[in-house]
Amino acid sequence: MDYANRKRPPQRKPGGGKKGSKKAPERNVPWGIVVLAIVLVLALVIGLRFIAGGNPNAPEPVTQEVPPSQPQPTVEPIPEKPEERWQYIEELENLEVEVDVPERELGPPKLMQCGSFRKRADAERLKAAIAMQGLESEIYPSNGGTWYRVVLGPYETKRAAEADRHTLQRAGIHGCQIWNWNL
Repeated sequence: MDYANRKRPPQRKPGGGKKGSKKAPERNVPWGIVVLAIVLVLALVIGLRFIAGGNPNAPEPVTQEVPPSQPQPTVEPIPEKPEERWQYIEELENLEVEVDVPERELGPPKLMQCGSFRKRADAERLKAAIAMQGLESEIYPSNGGTWYRVVLGPYETKRAAEADRHTLQRAGIHGCQIWNWNL
């Protein structure tokens, strides 16, 4: 059967189709389900009382005391639990772990360029914004003095350059790039 091209069944009007009839719909209460629900609730309550300790109105059971004339059975006391001693704790306390970490090879120094401008005044503005973050930058003229680059560094590691770049990003200075340059 093709469900996509199937027609919808005709919709009924809320009034039942007759114009003059405004009769309230009858509601049949399923009494069997209501009685079953009440029986289940009662069974649950009785079961919970049974689990909790039975009937609270019942008399307590009477215990009979053993007359002193009968000999009491002798019970030996339970020996104390021996204290466990772990050997590995004592062995590991005095051991030292030696790790061979190879030295990292330092590559060329890293420079971070944060801007390149045609006007020196724009480069000076960016240099001042960087200085407000506690970092020192330099302005280098390039291309015969037609461009002015704002550069930070040199940094020995890329990690140090990344730390300063994140500081500048938090201050709203974006677009800084880290390069392997030598000046």
